[in-house]
Amino acid sequence: MQQMPLDIYRGDSYAWKFTLWKDQAATIPFDLTGAVAKAEVRAKPGSPVLAVLACTVVQPNQVEVKLDAAQSGTLTGKAVWDLQLTFPDTTVKTVVAGAVTVTSDVTDSLAELR
Repeated sequence: MQQMPLDIYRGDSYAWKFTLWKDQAATIPFDLTGAVAKAEVRAKPGSPVLAVLACTVVQPNQVEVKLDAAQSGTLTGKAVWDLQLTFPDTTVKTVVAGAVTVTSDVTDSLAELR
């Protein structure tokens, strides 16, 4: 599993693209046929979901992950996230995970955070 921290500036839009490989040399694409991707941000594992990241599997071996401005605008402080794939045979594999650090915005910041 790859570790990737997300540094979020609250209220901004984000898009990430993950290219998955079977081997260390990145020569054999990871087969994502039929896979469904899911990613969430939580304060800690097992706590309520703070944001659901939109995920799209792009053949042969990429996953696009997006966080829109409205969802990032609800985040504050520190959190964690991961990206899981579920395959047709019900196998689940977490391929990326990490810490989330949110920096409060200045322009258009919420009144209760001022």
